[in-house]
Amino acid sequence: MIKIAPSLLSADFTRLGEEIVSVGAADYLHFDVMDGVFVPNISIGLPVLESVRRVTDKPIDVHLMITEPSRYAAKFAQTGADIVSFHVEADSPENIAQAIAGVHSAGKRVGLALKPATPAEAILPYISLLDIIVVMAVEPGFGGQKFMTEQLPKLRAIHDMIEARNPVCELEVDGGVNPETARLCVQNGANVLVAGNDIFGSADRAARIKELRG
Repeated sequence: MIKIAPSLLSADFTRLGEEIVSVGAADYLHFDVMDGVFVPNISIGLPVLESVRRVTDKPIDVHLMITEPSRYAAKFAQTGADIVSFHVEADSPENIAQAIAGVHSAGKRVGLALKPATPAEAILPYISLLDIIVVMAVEPGFGGQKFMTEQLPKLRAIHDMIEARNPVCELEVDGGVNPETARLCVQNGANVLVAGNDIFGSADRAARIKELRG
C-alpha cells in the first residue's frame, strides 16, 4: 500500500491541531526540522513535536535537516517521533552509525535521507540498518519547489538495492509531490510520499490524499 505523509511545514501553525485533524486520512505526519546550518532555513523542533504528539496517535515521521544529527536523533525519538530520518551528508560515517543506533535504542524506526546530488550508492554502508530511505526530489530547506524528475533513476536504483538487501525497508520521496509526480514515484519503487503544499493547499484534503495514494 502507498502511504501518504502530509508535511506539517505547509500547515497553518495558528491552528495546528485542526490542521492535523484535517489530514486524518493520511498514514504518517511528516515533521521537518531545519537548523539554518545544514539547510538555509530554520523551522520547528522538540517543543512543537511534543505538542503534536499530544493531539494525534498517527505515526510522526521526523526529518532532521541538521548538522551532526547524532546530537538530537535519539531525543526526537524519545519525544514522540515514530520515525527519525537524517541526512547521510550531515556527519561522518561513524557519527551517522551512532545516530542510527540511538534511534533504534529508543525503540523507534530510523531512516537516512539523500540530497539530490548524493548518489544512490551512499546508502549502501547503512542499508541493512534502516527502516526507511528518503530520496529528496528537491533541494532540502524550502517547501513549494518543483519536482526534479532526474531523481527518478536514483529512486529506482535504491528500490533495487532495498529489494536485494533489506526488503522490509520503506522508500520515501520528499519534495514536489502532486498527483502527476506521485505516479512517477510509485512507478519507480516509492511506497511513502511526502506532500505539503499539494495537500494543505487543497479544499478537500481527504480526497487529495486518496488521489495521491492512487
